[in-house]
Amino acid sequence: MDIKAEDLPALAGDKRKENQRYFQKLRKKKPKKLDVLVADIHDEVFEEIDCLECANCCKTTSPLFLDKDIDRIARHLGMKPSDFVEQYLHIDEDNDYVLNVAPCPFLGPDNYCSIYEARPKACREYPHTNRKKFVQILNLTLKNTEICPAAYKVVEQLKEEMPL
Repeated sequence: MDIKAEDLPALAGDKRKENQRYFQKLRKKKPKKLDVLVADIHDEVFEEIDCLECANCCKTTSPLFLDKDIDRIARHLGMKPSDFVEQYLHIDEDNDYVLNVAPCPFLGPDNYCSIYEARPKACREYPHTNRKKFVQILNLTLKNTEICPAAYKVVEQLKEEMPL
């Protein structure tokens, strides 16, 4: 199933209640093999999906920038961390540093990241579908199904392989 990023909000919206119910059951049961299964599904899905064809995450949402990220990226760009913050970031309602604009100012027209080697931890781990303790990030995963075709596919495949 080929999923286009522009179709995701509608597709994920149609599945939202179903996924919420599924995730509620997952939270209660906390299956022991969940992390292993989700990591395996993640690997399968990413054999099919090339993020460079999509980059919807970079086009639509900001990662959170930790202090370590700010220092690393500023150094990579040859800037002072305070100048990097002033030029590119602001503090959001959750008191986190996020980008001032979308799409990401470091995303090129070819969907390559100009700071890839120094990118934030949140970008390195996105869409977080191979993370340990997956049950702790179900709300984030639900949001990511509206942004990332891979996250959407991981959730759909998980429901097939681990019906509750």
